[in-house]
Amino acid sequence: MHQNAWRAILAALADDRAREIYARIVLAQSIDEALATIPPKKAQRITESLTAAGLVSATAEGLVAVPDVFARALASASGPARREGVDRFLEDGRVVGMPARATDRQALLEHLATRVLAPGDTVSEAEINARLAGVTDDVAGLRRAFVDHGLLVRTADGSVYSRA
Repeated sequence: MHQNAWRAILAALADDRAREIYARIVLAQSIDEALATIPPKKAQRITESLTAAGLVSATAEGLVAVPDVFARALASASGPARREGVDRFLEDGRVVGMPARATDRQALLEHLATRVLAPGDTVSEAEINARLAGVTDDVAGLRRAFVDHGLLVRTADGSVYSRA
């Protein structure tokens, strides 16, 4: 079902007569009497809009209500599935926010550390800054977090960094 399927449902049910016809279908009542009281073109538009919105489907017995139409519309409107793990804090591989929880922050930092510096690598401050710029806008803050969390070790003068 399309993400904006709810719009078609609301549009189809915006008309009083369409709601009446739909209610009769849901209650398994005949719609012939109700359709007979409105002009044929309007009756056709109503049944077409209810069908197009996925509220009803045509069978040999006539129109029947689609039982899960609202559940499917809600599920499709909720957007993409919820991201889990460190992916909650990344968008297109870049940090969108540091987690508040210490365990989440540690997991994110460990994940990022493996992306920017392989074990045994030793790089200059300029090189680590360039690598960090690929994953964050706050290069200094992320570099400091790596050091504070024991993931990076730097020389006393701060000119060389390596994985802890």
